[in-house]
Amino acid sequence: MFATQDTILKLLTLCALAHSITALALQPTPVAGSAPLDPSHKYLIVRGETPVGSSASQEHVDFDNAATLLLQSFRAQQTTSPDGLEECSAPSHKATFSGYDYVILLGMLVISLGIGIFYGFFQKGGSSSNEFLLGSEMSIFPVTLSLTTSFITAIELLGNPSEMYFQGTQFVLIVIPMVLVIPVAVKIFYPIYFKMELTSCYEYLGIRFGKEIRILGAVLYVIQMCFYTAVAVLAPAIALSKATGLDTKIAVVLIYVVCVFYSSQGGMKAVVIADSFQAAVLAVSLVLIVGLGSFYSGNPIQVFQTAAEHNRLEFFNMDPSPTTRHTVWSVVIGGFFYWTSLFCTNQASVQKCMSLKSLRLAKIALGFAIIGLIVVFLLNFYTGLMVFTHYADCDPLTAGRISATDQLLPYYVINTYEHIYSIAGIFVAGIFAASLGTVASALNSLSAVTCEDLLVNGMNIKISPEKGATYAKWMSLGFGIASFGLVFIVEHLGGVLQATLTLNGLIGGVTLGLFVLGIACKQANTKGAFYGGLLSLVLVIFVGVVAQIASVEQPALPTSIEHCDCHVNMTTIAEDILTEPMTLAEDGGFTSWPIFRLSYMWYSMIGCLLTVFLGWLISLVIDFIQRRNVLKITGKGIDNPAVSEEVFKSDSQVQYTTSISVATESTTVMDPKDTKTDTGHVNHAIRIDDE
Repeated sequence: MFATQDTILKLLTLCALAHSITALALQPTPVAGSAPLDPSHKYLIVRGETPVGSSASQEHVDFDNAATLLLQSFRAQQTTSPDGLEECSAPSHKATFSGYDYVILLGMLVISLGIGIFYGFFQKGGSSSNEFLLGSEMSIFPVTLSLTTSFITAIELLGNPSEMYFQGTQFVLIVIPMVLVIPVAVKIFYPIYFKMELTSCYEYLGIRFGKEIRILGAVLYVIQMCFYTAVAVLAPAIALSKATGLDTKIAVVLIYVVCVFYSSQGGMKAVVIADSFQAAVLAVSLVLIVGLGSFYSGNPIQVFQTAAEHNRLEFFNMDPSPTTRHTVWSVVIGGFFYWTSLFCTNQASVQKCMSLKSLRLAKIALGFAIIGLIVVFLLNFYTGLMVFTHYADCDPLTAGRISATDQLLPYYVINTYEHIYSIAGIFVAGIFAASLGTVASALNSLSAVTCEDLLVNGMNIKISPEKGATYAKWMSLGFGIASFGLVFIVEHLGGVLQATLTLNGLIGGVTLGLFVLGIACKQANTKGAFYGGLLSLVLVIFVGVVAQIASVEQPALPTSIEHCDCHVNMTTIAEDILTEPMTLAEDGGFTSWPIFRLSYMWYSMIGCLLTVFLGWLISLVIDFIQRRNVLKITGKGIDNPAVSEEVFKSDSQVQYTTSISVATESTTVMDPKDTKTDTGHVNHAIRIDDE
C-alpha cells in the first residue's frame, strides 16, 4: 500500500513549518497525555496509519506531538501580519452586491414576468393543448435563441471558467462533438419526428415498440428533469450567495416564481420569447466581462502567454486510459453521445424544433443554435483563462477569499469591477437568465410528456384539445412546485449534487440507446427494448453511484499566493491540511475496479451502447423462443396436439409469423390532408423505414 497525495502533502507541510520555526519553538511542554519529546529526535519516521486506542505506534504519537507544537509556535508568529496588511479572508476583502445590481436583476425578472402575463392573459390563442405546448408554428429567430439558451445552464457558465482555471484547457474540445451532432440530428432523428407529426418525441418509442417503452422513456425523462432543474437552480444560487452575499433561498424563490408563472400561463410562446430576451441578457453579460477583462486583466496575447507559462494550455492529451478525466478521446467521443442525447432525444429541445412550420426551418434553427452555443462556450472558456491571468500570483481560493471553485467567476466580476456600477448586476442577471431558460423549458416539456405520454397513452385518459391547455398549465405549475421542493432536499444532501449531474448523463444515455435501438435494429422488439433498457439503467446507475462514492478528487494545477495584496493566514491553511485524516490507497475492494474509475465523460456512451446491445440480444432470444413455441416439430411427429396431422400431409409449406407488439393507442387514424377516416393502425415506423 502506498501513501496518497494528501498524506505526502501533510508531511511536506510539516517540513515547511519546521524550517520556518526556530529551534526554541520545540522547547514547550508537550500536550498532556502524550509521550514526552526527546530533543535528540531531529527527524520523525511517520507511518501512514490510523491507530485506535493503545494500538498507536510511538512514531505516530511523536508525529502528533510535533504537529501540535509546530502549529502552536507558527500561530504565535502569525498573530500580527507583516506590513500591517489585513487578512485576505477579512470581510473587507469580500465582494458585495450593490443596490444598482439589485435593480438590474429585478428588472430582468419583471420583464420575464411581463412576457408571461402578456401571452397568458392578453394574447389570443393557446386555448388548445397543441397551441400551448408547441406554440402553433413559431418563427425561426426566437426559436433559435431559445434553443441556444436551453442548452446553456448556469452550472456550465460557472463551471467552465473554473475548469480552465484549475485544470487546464483540455475540456475546450467539447465544442467538436457539438458540430458532429448536427448531421446526425438533421439527417436521422428530426425527419422521423416531423413525418410522424409528434408532440412528444417519446411517441416514436410507442409507435416503434409499444406503449410500455413509451411510458418508460417518459418516466425516465420526468425523473431526470425534476432532479436536474433542482440542481441547475441550487448550484448557481449557492455559488452566488457565497461570492456576492445574495441569500440562497431568495435566489431560488425568485427563479422558481418567475419560471413557474410564465411557463404555466403563457405556454411555449412565452417560454420561447422569454428565452430570447434572456439570451440577449446573457450575451451582453458575457461580452461585457470579456471586453472589460481585456483592459483590467490582460489582452488575449497576455492571457495565453500567462496560461502557457503556468501549464494551463493542453489540447492533445492522447492518454488511452479511460480513467483519465479529460483526454481527446473522452471529451470528443464521450461528448458526442452526451450532446446527441441532448439535441436529439431530449423533449425540451425536440419540442422547440417541432414548434416550427417545417423540417427545413427546424434544421436551420438547430444548426444556428449549435453555432451560437459554441460561441458562448468559447467565450466562457476564454473568461476562465482571463481570470487566471488576473489571479496568477494570488489565488483567491488558497487565500481564503472564496470557499469553492464555482465561486471564482462571480467573485472576479464583483471584486474586479466593483467601481463600475451595474456590471455585477448584469453578470448575475445573465446567470439568472441561464437558470430561467433551463427551468422554464423543462417545465413546459414535462407538462407535454405527462399529458401526451402518461395521461393519454399510459392511463387512457381522454383529454379534449380544449381541456388540454388547462391540463398542461396545471402540470407546469405542479412540476414547478415539485422541483422547488426538491431543491431543499438536495441542499441538505451535500455530495449528491455531483451524483445528480452524473445521473442526468446516465439516464440520457439510456434514453438515447432506446431510440438508436428502434431506428437501427430491425430485430428489436418490445420485450427486448423494455428489459434491455431497464437492465442497462440499473447497471449504469450502479456504476455511476459507486464511482461517485469512491471517486478521488482531481488535483488542481499549481496556483500561487506570492504577491497577494493582503495577508494570507498560513496557519489556517496548515490546520486545514493537518486536521484532515491521513488515508492510504486501498489495494482491495470492488470499488477499486477500473470500471468505477472511468471518466464521467464516458457515462452517456456506456448507457447508450449497453442499451442497444442488451436490447438487441434479448430481442433475438425472445424472437427465437417465440418461433420455437409456434410449432414444435420432431422427427416422430407433432408435439403440439392442437395442430392436425393433415397439415403435414399437405405439400404446402407451413407458414408461421412472429408476434410483434405494435402500439394501438387509437383505432382511428386521421389523414391530416383530408377528413377521410381509416379504421386500424398505421405503423409509421415501418413506413419511414421503407422510405
